[in-house]
Amino acid sequence: MSGEAASIPEDLTVTAIHEVAIAALSATTVGSLATVALVARSRRTLSRSLAQARAGAAVEQQRRDEALQHLVSGRLPSLALHLRSDHYPVPGLGDTSLSGTEFAALLDSVQELFAKVVLEERHRVDAAARAALRGAFMEVQAKSYQLQTDLDALQQTCEDEETLKNYFRLDHLNEQLVRLVQKGAIVAGSWPGLVRADTHLPDLVTGAKSRLHGFERISVHSKLRTETVGVVGRAAEPIAVACTELLANALESSRADLMVEVTLLQPDNGAVCIQIDDAGKGMTAEEASRAAQLLAGRQQALLTELGDPPALGFAAIGKLVADHGFQVTVDQASPYSGVRAIITIPPALVTSIDPHTDPLSAMSPVPAPAPRTPRRAITSAGPGAVGPDSDALPQRHRRGRRAAGLEERTAAGGHPPEPTQARSTWDDFEQGIAAGRAGTPSDIRNEDRT
Repeated sequence: MSGEAASIPEDLTVTAIHEVAIAALSATTVGSLATVALVARSRRTLSRSLAQARAGAAVEQQRRDEALQHLVSGRLPSLALHLRSDHYPVPGLGDTSLSGTEFAALLDSVQELFAKVVLEERHRVDAAARAALRGAFMEVQAKSYQLQTDLDALQQTCEDEETLKNYFRLDHLNEQLVRLVQKGAIVAGSWPGLVRADTHLPDLVTGAKSRLHGFERISVHSKLRTETVGVVGRAAEPIAVACTELLANALESSRADLMVEVTLLQPDNGAVCIQIDDAGKGMTAEEASRAAQLLAGRQQALLTELGDPPALGFAAIGKLVADHGFQVTVDQASPYSGVRAIITIPPALVTSIDPHTDPLSAMSPVPAPAPRTPRRAITSAGPGAVGPDSDALPQRHRRGRRAAGLEERTAAGGHPPEPTQARSTWDDFEQGIAAGRAGTPSDIRNEDRT
């Protein structure tokens, strides 16, 4: 075998090596060409992928830019309006394709932070405004109480009937000024500014009525079971303020020729109620809901939320309700298709007042007499016996001799009253007003109760 290999010519061996080399080179060239083709195809695929990625990124960036623009120009301004009133809706993200993404969550975080900053700033500005108003109102309130005291002194010493009428007119005008300043001070964070003793409930309502222009259109009826029902001193003025504001709303809502009916009620649960019925147009569902929120006193409304000019009545009542624990509702309709407002005074704020030692004023309503029971006729009338036709009702002495005498003279007719009699009439009227507002104005310039 080795001999055969040795016998192969040398030129054939060289030729074989050349052929193998050529074959190997050819294979390498073909492989290189295939590799080049594969790389080229990969590059084309990669280029297409990169182009698609760039296009997708551009679209995504455009969507985010549009979402940011929508946030700045649409969502945040709408949110600022929505924080003032629920009537203004807040638009959503806009592009639903971004929903659930981290970018959408970041936009929501910006919106929440914006709302927080706006509310904090509003409350800061509101607190500063209340402090400024509180100081101004308290100063005016102090001067108004001083003017009230001076007018009372002038009325006590005046003998001229016309001058006395003018004093009463000025006094009543000052009463209305005190009421306006008082409710403004309460909304601003102050207190009513008047300290009162325990007060008969009828006197309290009479005094509240006397603070209003058009008080002659208010009719007060008492259905209390006794004449001893009163309100404790610490709550008397706050309840009087609330009653005044509800009566003012009732007068404003009703036509000038219609009466406002007030009824004093005494349920069996120990509370007492002041029921006010007007003949106005009533309230819409939205107005009733807004009123209920303010009257509940659970959340203080911002001054900017009270309108322009601000409607302070319900806001002042809500503040007093929160501070003193009585209840006010306006969610019922009156028998005249208007609004029925009810002040419910809980047993803790109700007290008993002896009408003999502290009688009701001449202007206050009294409970209706109990129904009379039939009696048998008395045939033999002894000394002091009552005849069958007398059956006299219990006489009321709380109104004083001058008022009783005036009623008798009015019933009997006769000549016009003399100046002294006219003075007595005005005194009785003043007594009714004074009984309703009897109290001691505190030094409101030096004391701020919130």
